[in-house]
Amino acid sequence: MLMIVTAVFLFAVMDSTSKYLTQFYPVLSVVWARYFLHTLLVVVALGPRLGLLLVRTRRPGAQFARGALLTAASLFFVTAIKYMPIAEATAIQFLAPLLVTAMAVVVLKEKVEPARWVAIVCGFIGVLIIIRPGSGVFTWASLLPLATAACFASYQILTRRLAGIESSYTSLFYTGLVGAVLLSVPLFYTWSPPKSGAHLALFALIGILGGFSHLILIKAYDLAPASSLAPFSYTQLIWVTAAGYLVFDNIPDFWSFAGMAILMASGIYTATHQHRSERST
Repeated sequence: MLMIVTAVFLFAVMDSTSKYLTQFYPVLSVVWARYFLHTLLVVVALGPRLGLLLVRTRRPGAQFARGALLTAASLFFVTAIKYMPIAEATAIQFLAPLLVTAMAVVVLKEKVEPARWVAIVCGFIGVLIIIRPGSGVFTWASLLPLATAACFASYQILTRRLAGIESSYTSLFYTGLVGAVLLSVPLFYTWSPPKSGAHLALFALIGILGGFSHLILIKAYDLAPASSLAPFSYTQLIWVTAAGYLVFDNIPDFWSFAGMAILMASGIYTATHQHRSERST
């Protein structure tokens, strides 16, 4: 549980740093730096121990699809936080676990009880309260975290299908590699070199945080069931709300807090209900 809290804290720092860098550099450059340095970190940290086992895969197509989906999710999310408060964007992307539950019915043929369908609907209501279509608060950028959630949910479904077939470390390697390769071509036309040593250090930081936080997540899920750890991932909303206020002078309004609370309650209920089902089984 402590490892999950630590990982999502690092995600919050990474996202806040990314938001800051997008004020000076194209989104593509920021996301590429994350995936390139993520891959480099994984190779340095795991390569000497695992050798060719790190890159050997029996499902190259699925690994490519996973990496492409996560890359798209990152592009959508970093673009979103460039134009909207980070707390609201992060809250909306937490629709992903609810989408995973809904998609598992179709893709994985899992059974979902009526109570969890109600929680999924409540989660969508929470998102609508946050973005408030038709109001002055709503902008085109509000749709980007929804696209992030859809891509991330699809990524998680593919990850679950690979469970027991592929090593978690191999999946971690290809997640970074696919993102770095896909973004390298368009980066050639948009790359802007760091304007200072401090900015260069921040680019390095987001890559290190991205790779290290994913390593922590993998270890946490090795030690405990995902359904029992999922509620603790919502502590990320605490960190990004604090960062939004302290760094960017943004604080969610009453309705945003209300929508975030509904979304959190829906996600936590779904996760704890799944945990109880697994224990009874």
